[in-house]
Amino acid sequence: MKLGVLFSGGKDSAFACHMAMQHEEVACLISIISENDHSYMFHTPNVNLSSLQAEAAGIPQILVDTPGEEEIELEDLKRGIEEAVDRFGIGGIVTGAVMSVYQAARIQRICHDLDICCFSPLWYTNQEDYMQKIISSGFKVIIAGVFSYPFDERWLGREINREMIDELKILSEKYSITLSGEGGEYESFVLDAPFFSKRIVIDESESFCRNYNGRFIIKKAHLEDK
Repeated sequence: MKLGVLFSGGKDSAFACHMAMQHEEVACLISIISENDHSYMFHTPNVNLSSLQAEAAGIPQILVDTPGEEEIELEDLKRGIEEAVDRFGIGGIVTGAVMSVYQAARIQRICHDLDICCFSPLWYTNQEDYMQKIISSGFKVIIAGVFSYPFDERWLGREINREMIDELKILSEKYSITLSGEGGEYESFVLDAPFFSKRIVIDESESFCRNYNGRFIIKKAHLEDK
């Protein structure tokens, strides 16, 4: 089956894409560029660089702009999926949803309306096993945004590695956060993945954080041979 992956550039959609490629043909990536930094529906930090990731993966991409108004943004998502059906003949959508019923239910409703399948291969996966697989599979992922206590500016731009997972486990037990950030605690950006033919190198960046709400903004980056 030809599939389209809802692709934000973060670890969850990238890992879901990786899983889908093991069994099916990923015909395209669908990325939503939201003007609303506080969107409940879409990942926003550095999503503009998802085109560089698509180029690294050699997968066609559909980019859809949206003002990011709650619920109305779903029509923009539907427009992007319809374009994927028309241009690439996809029969299903892959999402990186891990635990968010809000996101999953809305995507499933759109797929139902368009009579196509919806797959969320990470749905309620074991959080620690998943984070360990990200590293062991060869992904290079950094923290691109923090949005709750106790995450501060020190986390921005850090690479997710085994030491960080140990830190997250301690914080998870103390503050009831999710290891994968699915509760909105943090967002990520993928610099390299097993299905990338080139890796992303950051040339210029800036970060800002206030009251445990911050972003790591990649201002300039390029692809480099692996």
